[in-house]
Amino acid sequence: MYYVPDGTQMCGYYECEECGNRFLSLTVRPQMVCPACGEQPDMEIGPDEPMPVIEETAKLLQVIQGEDEVEKMDALLSLAVTGGNEEWI
Repeated sequence: MYYVPDGTQMCGYYECEECGNRFLSLTVRPQMVCPACGEQPDMEIGPDEPMPVIEETAKLLQVIQGEDEVEKMDALLSLAVTGGNEEWI
């Protein structure tokens, strides 16, 4: 999830160790599952299959606080992902 809802006061800025994906999340924790490369495990396993392990590879880089700061970071990540024109910021 790159985008957070308008009016967000606080969010976490994360980077995945596996794929290098950077994203914002309303959830603020030291680590979380990457939305790009982290898979939700299939819990319907057979008797001979090992239990799936959920890996939290995305680490918190920074807590963004304040509506203006969150909006700036959201716009910068959007620009980085889309490669768009910076004049719309």
